[in-house]
Parts: sequence; structure tokens; C-alpha cells
Amino acid sequence: MHFYQGERIALFIDGANLYATSKALGFDVDYKRLLALFRQKAHLVRALYYTALSEDQEYSSIRPLIDWLDYNGFTMVTKPTKEFTDASGRRKVKGNMDIELAVDAMRLADTLDHIVLFSGDGDFRCLVAALQQKGRRVSVVSTLQTQPAMVADELRRQADQFIDLADLEQLIGRDASARGARSSSGGRGGHRDNPYADGVSQEEV
Repeated sequence: MHFYQGERIALFIDGANLYATSKALGFDVDYKRLLALFRQKAHLVRALYYTALSEDQEYSSIRPLIDWLDYNGFTMVTKPTKEFTDASGRRKVKGNMDIELAVDAMRLADTLDHIVLFSGDGDFRCLVAALQQKGRRVSVVSTLQTQPAMVADELRRQADQFIDLADLEQLIGRDASARGARSSSGGRGGHRDNPYADGVSQEEV
């Protein structure tokens, strides 16, 4: 991956999407290492992490992760999920942060040189194009190394640079022994199970 020395960058992380991608690749992201990596590459202005939360998730498996990120250099952007019952009577919970991420990216664009988007969602192609029209470079972080690929082809083609998350595993992956110890102790910052397993889907709200 290529960054110009001194360029101002911001990370926009679609939390559920990044979690699903890293799990599909078989590793957990060490967010402390992730921040350190991009601070080495350029002038990191901000790292924003987006996730939807249900009202009963106050003590869920995602809460320690959110708290840790909030205290360790990330700007957390959250909103409540919406619950509904579908035509077959099944309970559904929807949570989508695409609008919030897009609005923030456009607001911050004038203070940045380079936007790094952690998502493979094809809905972001129009956002990437709009940022490029403002003269900003956009990198997309996702993966082609899964079947099917986690990144939409139209998003990958639109980006100025595509970074495969699989290529970053050795740089930002969490150590397996540390993960095991943290999971067994239930320590701060660890999440033993899928933090998005409480029914949050990537559907339109």
C-alpha cells in the first residue's frame, strides 16, 4: 500500500463489515496495531469506527470492544438498531451506518488528503466517486481472498488504491496466544463471540 509522507489521512471503519471480513480470513484485528501502522504511513488525523447497537447490548460482547476503542484513539459513532417483524412473523433487527459514515466523510474531506475506507460494501462506490471529485484519494480495505470476495467489484474499481486485508494480517492481526488468554479471562478489549451476533444485519434501515 502506498501513502505519501505527511499527507493527512482518516480511517473510516464499517465495524460489522471489517469484523466479518477478518473472521472470513481467520484472524482478529488488533486495533492498537492498526492505528500504529497508519500513523507510521502518514499523518493520521482521525480514526472513526461505526457500529449499530441494540438497546439491550449494554453488557453484550461488543461493549468491551467499544469502550476500549473509545479510550484508545478511535472516534466511536453508534446509533440504536431498529427492530421489526417480517411478513413470516420472524423478529428482525436492522442496523446500518452507511449514511453516517458517508456524511462524516464528506464533512471531513476538506481537511484531508486521503480517505481510507474499511468496507467492501458496493453502496459506498458513489461516496468514493464524490470524494475523488473533491480531489481526495480514496483507499478501500477489504479482501478478494474469500469465496465469494468480501469486496464489491464496483467499489474496488472505483478506489484509487485497493488494500487486501489479508496482506495486513501480519501487521495488524492479534496474536493468537494473547487472544486465547484474553478470551479466557474476559479482559477489557476482548470479545469472545461474534459482537454482531445479536441480530444486527447490514440491511437498509
